[in-house]
Amino acid sequence: MFRLPEAWVWDFWLVDDGEQYHLFFLYASRALRDPHARHYRASIGHAVSSDLVHWDRVVDALVRSDAPAFDDLATWTGSVVRHPDGRWFMFYTGATLNAFGANVQSIGYAVSSDLYEWDKAPGPVLSADGEIYEKWAPAPEANWHDEAFRDPWVLADPDGDGWHMLITARSAVGPAHDPSDRVDRGVVGHAWSADLENWELREPLSSPGAGFGQLEVFQTHVVNGKQVLLFNCAVGDMPEAARAAGISGGVWIASADSVLGPYDLAGAHEIDDPTLYVGKFIDDRETGETKFMAFRNETGGQFIGEITDPYAVAWDGDRLVFAPSHSKVDVPA
Repeated sequence: MFRLPEAWVWDFWLVDDGEQYHLFFLYASRALRDPHARHYRASIGHAVSSDLVHWDRVVDALVRSDAPAFDDLATWTGSVVRHPDGRWFMFYTGATLNAFGANVQSIGYAVSSDLYEWDKAPGPVLSADGEIYEKWAPAPEANWHDEAFRDPWVLADPDGDGWHMLITARSAVGPAHDPSDRVDRGVVGHAWSADLENWELREPLSSPGAGFGQLEVFQTHVVNGKQVLLFNCAVGDMPEAARAAGISGGVWIASADSVLGPYDLAGAHEIDDPTLYVGKFIDDRETGETKFMAFRNETGGQFIGEITDPYAVAWDGDRLVFAPSHSKVDVPA
């Protein structure tokens, strides 16, 4: 597994450049002592591997900007894609505090020619607008604890029409019959670009009321022939009805008609290990097999903060079965 003795590691994303796998990850010093404080100290680290198991740490990718800036508090989760001209684009979340001390998130990007040295573009390039996507408001209007607009997952349009971005966001409209209903506004946010540099907000790819206060860290992937949407939601970010039903929260998988949906959020299910969070699929370059990785979240109330070795995956009906990658996945007959 990937573990740093001096720092917690959590959200991450992977890139295959054809020769090496690149791991970009959030990290913060264990000297903070309180793992909850890590979110306001996050930088984006970088490691490389030839086998997804043995990792060599290299120079960090990004750190927060000097204030005032949209990312002057921390740099959070993102994704990396390659432009047709050869440049690599890293889209990432910038976090800052507003005058009320609330965390406001927006999206920027950085560019690299080699995946090692990154230059930030002026940002942000996307923010919540208050009409389609919810903006933070102070009490009594407050619906959520922060301005959730983050975790950009960027992919090329399947038909060659530019690029799409899936965003962790909350609908500006939705269930509001009572305060508990307001939790249920998490959606798959959406934006489009022709060139990766200029972006326009679009309507979400899902509707509020799906049972999630927020859907974190999206990934679209084809796993053994089935298109899926991978996302994450902790139990504390779900409506009261879900919590009362005993749902544990964690990594969720939903079937999808295409990368842009529709997504079967009503039929989404959690992976079997509730101690894992922010799952990611990666295709093994040598075998073509899809592997799964995640970070180790809490065990016995203690935050772990390290990234697993790859798991092998297989479908058991409509559910994925996981096993260490050196093991055979046993699927019931």
